[in-house]
Amino acid sequence: MDKNQLLSKLWEQYAEITPSAKKIHTLLEEKGETIQNDHIAIRTFNDKRVNINVLEKIFLSVGYEARGEYVFESKKLFAKHYEHTTDKDAPRIFISELELEKCSESLQNTVKKLLDDCDPNEFTNPELALNSTFWKSNSQAIYKSLLEESEYAAWMYIYGFRANHFTISVNALKHFEKLEELNSFLEESGWKLNASGGKIKGTPEQFLEQSSTLADLYTITFDEGSVEIPSCYYEFALRYAMPDGNLYQGFVASSADKIFESTDVKLQK
Repeated sequence: MDKNQLLSKLWEQYAEITPSAKKIHTLLEEKGETIQNDHIAIRTFNDKRVNINVLEKIFLSVGYEARGEYVFESKKLFAKHYEHTTDKDAPRIFISELELEKCSESLQNTVKKLLDDCDPNEFTNPELALNSTFWKSNSQAIYKSLLEESEYAAWMYIYGFRANHFTISVNALKHFEKLEELNSFLEESGWKLNASGGKIKGTPEQFLEQSSTLADLYTITFDEGSVEIPSCYYEFALRYAMPDGNLYQGFVASSADKIFESTDVKLQK
């Protein structure tokens, strides 16, 4: 699988459970925009069978390399971002993992059993980052128990290995110079934005501003019945030039912390 095939598969999986992304994509194209992806985010657990070091392999194999590391203390997350070595227009890849040892014993045991019950061959699949959920458990009770402690863990239980969000590069848009302008356009078109920490996360002084829609609601059929669960969201990023004249390429942990909450059930109310 080459880079373009990998990125296309990630988009297909993402768009399947995030119909708003296709609609926003179309809305902007009808305005004459050409969409360029700033970054794609993926979630996982730091269990050695599925941690960042495992998920990154497929991206390294198609020309990406690790560039930055980030810590999210309140959410017990660690993350790395990757940039392509030769294609400057390729989206960055952002992979985060839940630090299980910092979670309750109950959550640790739930995730361990989830993975212990899987076919071990699933963990050596080179396309693990595209493999969605391959565990046997499908319990709403387990989902709710994870949700009480970690929305991130609960999301992983439902949606697994796939793109959690794609991100439109505002720098590449022709009709929107400021993120405020794009946000207003989206809201006027009927989309709800994540207002946690403000609709715009970050500042020009931090060289990065970000906003995002709230995650779509997607129907999940549990053993106990069907329920709508927040799936994925669309993000928008505006990067600023640093003193050396180059655009900032990394991420701001305090901003990303709030962007994570776009999938939070509480924000849907």
